Formats: sequence, structure tokens, C-alpha cells
Amino acid sequence: MNKLNIVGQSVEKKDSLSKALGTAIFSADIELDNMLYGAVKRSTVASAILKNINTSKAKALPGVAAVLTYKDIPGDNRIGIILKDEPILVDDKIRRVGDALAIVAAETKDIAEEALKLIEIEYEELEPVFSIEDALKEESPKVHGTTNVLQTKNLVRGDVDEALKQSDVIVEDTYKTNYFAHMFIEPEAGIAKYENGILTFWSSTQNPHFDRGEVARMLKMPQSKVRSIQATTGGGFGGKLDISVQCHAALLAYYTGRPVKFVRNREESMMVSSKRHPMTLKLKTGATKDGKILALDAHLTGDTGAYASYGPAVIARAMTHLTGPYEVPNVRITATFVYTNNPMAGAFRGFGVPQAAIAHEGQMDLLAKKLGMDPIELRLKNALRVGSVTSTGQVLTDGVGIVETIEKAVEKAKEVIFKEGEVK
Repeated sequence: MNKLNIVGQSVEKKDSLSKALGTAIFSADIELDNMLYGAVKRSTVASAILKNINTSKAKALPGVAAVLTYKDIPGDNRIGIILKDEPILVDDKIRRVGDALAIVAAETKDIAEEALKLIEIEYEELEPVFSIEDALKEESPKVHGTTNVLQTKNLVRGDVDEALKQSDVIVEDTYKTNYFAHMFIEPEAGIAKYENGILTFWSSTQNPHFDRGEVARMLKMPQSKVRSIQATTGGGFGGKLDISVQCHAALLAYYTGRPVKFVRNREESMMVSSKRHPMTLKLKTGATKDGKILALDAHLTGDTGAYASYGPAVIARAMTHLTGPYEVPNVRITATFVYTNNPMAGAFRGFGVPQAAIAHEGQMDLLAKKLGMDPIELRLKNALRVGSVTSTGQVLTDGVGIVETIEKAVEKAKEVIFKEGEVK
């Protein structure tokens, strides 16, 4: 057998040494000649009609190179990884605390921050919607268009009603999960320059190709004239798949002809970075008296916040994985995600699967308790194996390791917890 270069070998992580030595260059470390510093004027209300932005005082401040609003965007003013529903700079309606209203480039960070205070915003505040339940009400305020429903999806397999009739035991419960922030050590940062008709930007990102496309559309430039470079990135976990500072830095560099750098502080990062989707999951599970699961009837709702981000992908993953690593022959799941005036929710390690796992494992424990059955035995009885069929109809042909994983976990738990029959 030929020896492979990577597989089966100990391979040094590409950037491990530079990070350990402190020599890695992150976006915030990049310095270019004649550089300006950028800052964003953000909304302090969650829902409002934007009436007017007066930037004259900010522009007159010594040391300010540019103050821009939506009127200065030459191309498209909407971004989004799946749906283009988020304004780069608000042009009609404020939809969350932290929406970007204007951007400033100045000689120093302090001057840029001072200029933000001089920007006058006129708006008509609207009633916000902050919960899934309120968002679904017919008379509720609408975040986008005429409905707060981002998307509804259904997954049906078999005959759930008949399977529940045949079940000896049925357990029902509702599970709720909350927002979570990625809390990457490095807040979002980036720097852009416009030179010889080429817009180049470096950023802390997980998605440099997507970033290039969004910046090119905003500036109405061909992608061949836009360079997106991923700098060393200090954590992302899904939170740096969305655009952060890239468009704002690029727009200011385009207008000033000078490099412009943005570095978010922790407060700003927490305010506007995407979060894990809060969900409400209602599950009804039916099984035979010997513990064989027959059916799952479920409804889940999720809060995508003010903008869609990865919501359409998260809803599909959550629904698909709601049966867990278990074989359930009859499945009926309805999933609905709504817009609210809350922080935007998006990609976060697992794309809806952690929320689903809380629910399906909770159901397994309830079922085991009602049956008077060992929870491990119940899981092994229903675990997916080679030849099993998933909730979406996929036949698993190889690589199904849940049984072995459970058995190894039990073995290790006994090894750690028990010693000569005594609990440590």
C-alpha cells in the first residue's frame, strides 16, 4: 500500500505556529499608508421609518474625510447569503437595534467616533415585534412586506395518525432554546483600498468568495475588479459567514481613494453579529410497550431576527434532524421561521441540529421513564444502522456508527464513574 501524504499522517496545522508565536497578521494588525479609520452610525431603536439623515455637521468636523449614506451607494443596497433582504445602509425602514444608518471615514478613530455623534437622524418609531408568537399573529407589525413568515417547510413520511393509534405509549413536550452568541475572540475587522480601478479588501471572514460578490454588486463593478482576501481569522464558528465590515470599508475606500480600516469593539460585535436561532419545538412521540418508536408528530418555530441570513438552511437542517440518530418510520414535521425585530440569527455550528437534539433526546428520556426502560437500552433499540431508512427516505448503506458510539460511551462512563463497585 502506498504511503499517503496526508491521510494517516501527523500534519501540522497551517497557521498553528504563527498563532502560537504571535506573528500571525489579523485584519486589525494590517496598516497601510495614508490610512483612514471607519465607524458606523447605528440605530438605537428596533423598528422605525427612516425620515432623514443630516450629515452636514459631521462632514464639517476637521479630520473627517467622508460621511456616506444609502444615497452614495452606486449599485445594490441589499445583501444576504440566501435572500437579499439586509440593507448595507438603511434607506427605508429600521428593523433592529444596530442597523447601519451612515458611515464615516476620518484621520483617527476618535475623530470618527466624534463625527458619529454629529449625525442627526430623523425617524418615526414603530411598534416592534419581539417574539415568535407575536410575529405569527395576523394583526402583528410586519418586519418585511405583508407577512412575518420567512419560510415554512413540511416533512412527511408514512401515516403518523395511524401509527399514533397503534402506539402503546405517547409522550408530548415543548422545548425552547434561546439566542447564543459566537463570542469569537477576534471581533470583526477589515481594511479596503481602491487603487488603479481595483478594489482590494482584507477581512476576518469565513466566506471570501461571497464577500467579493456582495462588494462588487454594491459598487456596480465586475467581480474581476474586486479582490477579497481572507486575513488570519480569529474564530468564526459560522458567525463570520455573513458580511460584517467589508461593504462599509469598500464603499469609503471607493469614495476617498484612501485605505479605510474598520475594527469592531466587543459591544458593536455583540449588537450586530448573527446569533444561534431561538426555537420552540413541540414534539409528540409514540412507541410500542417494548420501546420501538413508531411515530413523531412535531411542529417547530424559529426566530431569524430582522434578516434571513442562513435561516432557510437552518430550518431545513433542524427539521431533517428532529428524529435524531433513530429510526422513526412515520414522521410529520412542520417548521416555520419568522422575522422579528430581534438580532439577526444565522449560521452557528450545527445549523439547527443542536436545537433539534435537545428536543429529540428529551423525548427519549421521557419515553424511557414512561416505559420504565433503561435510557441507553431504548436508544440502542431504535438507533440507526446499516440498512435503516431516515426521515427523508435515505437508505443508509455504510458508515453508521451511532450504536458503536453509544456502546463506547457507556464503556468509558463505567470506567470513569465506577471503580471496584464504588462511585468515585
